[in-house]
Amino acid sequence: MSLNPLPPGPQWRSGPVTRRYSAPVGTPTVPTGPVVPPSSGATRRLWWFAGAAGAVLVIGLVVVLGVTLSGNPQPFRGRPAAPADVRPPLARLCPSPAVTGPSGAAPDAPTVPDPGPPPSGSVQTGQRTVDEAAGISYRRYGAPWLPWAEVWNAGTLEVPYRVGQHFVTEEKYDGGSDYHASILSAAVPAAENDALTFDLACVGRQVAADVRAEYYPQPTRMELLADGRTTIGGRPAWVTKFRLHFKRAGLRATNELAAVACIDVGRSTAAVFYVSIPGTHRHLDWVVDDALASVRPL
Repeated sequence: MSLNPLPPGPQWRSGPVTRRYSAPVGTPTVPTGPVVPPSSGATRRLWWFAGAAGAVLVIGLVVVLGVTLSGNPQPFRGRPAAPADVRPPLARLCPSPAVTGPSGAAPDAPTVPDPGPPPSGSVQTGQRTVDEAAGISYRRYGAPWLPWAEVWNAGTLEVPYRVGQHFVTEEKYDGGSDYHASILSAAVPAAENDALTFDLACVGRQVAADVRAEYYPQPTRMELLADGRTTIGGRPAWVTKFRLHFKRAGLRATNELAAVACIDVGRSTAAVFYVSIPGTHRHLDWVVDDALASVRPL
């Protein structure tokens, strides 16, 4: 809101009107009457300002003392956000045994037995599939098996199955997808940084659960056949062998025999070996144990 200006003309100061008095020349002028002290309102204002200044000083001292004791040289600069957890999924799900202690010392079910010689008339070759990234090799089979030329990396763990063999058991069962029998391998980060040890039982079970959840029609019913610690090619391994039961419109297979092996090959990555035989081809079930028994570290 603006104020109205004063009218023109001489301005007189408010107060009592006195007559003009001239003291005699040479006579000093002596003030009469006592000196008037400041009003009580002015005194209160002075005390208020003094109190406010004192309060500001006390607050400043408290802040400085708090900063000194906290060790933060820059209290008004925002603290950096906590770094994101960049560990691989398996390293987050399965911390190092040095932190959690050993687990899975005893198998929950019988380990995979020695498959013995393959059935008479089965097709084998003297060649081997070599997976340099995983650090393993295993038996290569003849027809109907073909070289694997894709990458499967579905699931939370995103295990990259890019080496192995397969053949199609049902073409375009859902109008676009094929169903496969498979023998696949992969390397998956399982340890923190460059560590060479990881929780083998936890890793093995996580990978098997990932396979069940991501590569089969849901829901499934599991018939657990083996789940425990063993050795493969002289290296520590965890093997989970199971038959899954399921139903899917357009799919003739209603079950599948599968095995997932996680092998400690002395790296920060675990070697994963996955074999699956659909129920429509049960005459090839023997391949599961035979392929597992053929795995060797590089």
